Amino acid sequence: MSQTTRLADGLATPRRYWAALTLLLSLTITVLDSAMINVALPTIAKSLEIDPAAIVWVVIAYNLIVVVSLLPMSALAERIGFRPLFVLGLSIFGLASILSAMAESLAGLILARVLQGLGSAMLMCLFGGLTRGIYPLHKLGKGISLNAMTVGFMLVLGPTLGALLLEWVSWRWIFFANIPLCLLGYCGARFLPEPPRQSGRFDWLACLLSVPVFGLSIIGLDALVKQPLIAVLCFLLAGIAAWTLVRRSRDQLAPIVPVDLLRITPIAYAVGASAFSFAAQASAFVVLPFYFQQTHGYGYTEVGMLLGAWSVGMALMAPVAGVLSDRYAVAFLSGLGAAGIALGLGGVLLVPAQTHFAWLAAAMGVAGVGFGFFQTPNNRAMLAGAPLSRSGAAGGMQATTRVFGQSFGTTLVGLSFHLSTTYGASLGVGVAIACALAALVINVFRARSAVKDISL
Repeated sequence: MSQTTRLADGLATPRRYWAALTLLLSLTITVLDSAMINVALPTIAKSLEIDPAAIVWVVIAYNLIVVVSLLPMSALAERIGFRPLFVLGLSIFGLASILSAMAESLAGLILARVLQGLGSAMLMCLFGGLTRGIYPLHKLGKGISLNAMTVGFMLVLGPTLGALLLEWVSWRWIFFANIPLCLLGYCGARFLPEPPRQSGRFDWLACLLSVPVFGLSIIGLDALVKQPLIAVLCFLLAGIAAWTLVRRSRDQLAPIVPVDLLRITPIAYAVGASAFSFAAQASAFVVLPFYFQQTHGYGYTEVGMLLGAWSVGMALMAPVAGVLSDRYAVAFLSGLGAAGIALGLGGVLLVPAQTHFAWLAAAMGVAGVGFGFFQTPNNRAMLAGAPLSRSGAAGGMQATTRVFGQSFGTTLVGLSFHLSTTYGASLGVGVAIACALAALVINVFRARSAVKDISL
């Protein structure tokens, strides 16, 4: 049996189980860190005497370096191997966690988070390719839903654990908590699949061009209110870089920026829907701690429980969505999910300040259920729609889309605080709703496209 066939059939047991556990652990490392950081932002701002509009750069800096690094790291993984990059990513992430915990200023914390983002990118770019390599094709949906369940449970545990650490010790322990998880990750690296490596040369120019495409877009958006001329310049340079990058990549057999995959219609729709859905999720998780504290007067524990309600809904719905994705169209499930996100967040925004805690928790649960409906079928459409030989690139594109959407949503929250100090939190929730509605619109077009293809 050839190496390609073995990869298509997944790993044999019991290695498959150990590899799956290692993959879930790496998901835990990246998700748990981000979830705890979100709930700690107000405390970090107070501790380091930072304005709320500036503290979001602790998240933006991390996401920015991740989003500009994912595609180059994905291409690097196809050339040096998944396992070496996995070990390197764990090492950098652990070191940066220690530096973040020791930071005494916003600048120091942002620099440490940049390094942490680089390590995270090395791990995130592997998730899709590892999932495709670990599970047999007929179990791919179950594998994706298991990943989504893990993400959901970590998003439940993250705010709660972060709130407990804030109550009992210090925000610095949110970063120290990453170290034992990274050490565990080293133990499982040898079980991971190693797909055939690409022999083509590494396109360094394409990597360099991808940095301004994603990075300047986010920076320009953040500068839109206070420095509009700089924002326009950033957008212009990002557009020029994107045009050059597409022209350079479109005739390549396996380009670093996978424009070849974007020509596949189901993947293109999945990318667009994913970007806006994750923008809705990220903007909500960044702004809601501020909103719940300012509007409803809740403490850390209550905020953690409310964010956890979203994650519970998502985790419980992920396996259900995995089963339903075998029976129903992805556009229907993902569109229903986007509508659920918008409905739940709309309930949070519209209820009065004196509303009982249970109503807010229910609204957050509805939003989480909607996100769970979206994630599994949409990710499956993205991974399964790509040729097996491009599974690494598909995984990198999936991660890039997710993190770019999260960066986009987070930056919009910072823009909301720039627009209004008094109503910035409410505007941020409105941004999350708008992103969810944009995802819904994309799924409507996806459904119409599917119907048109059937009729032809």
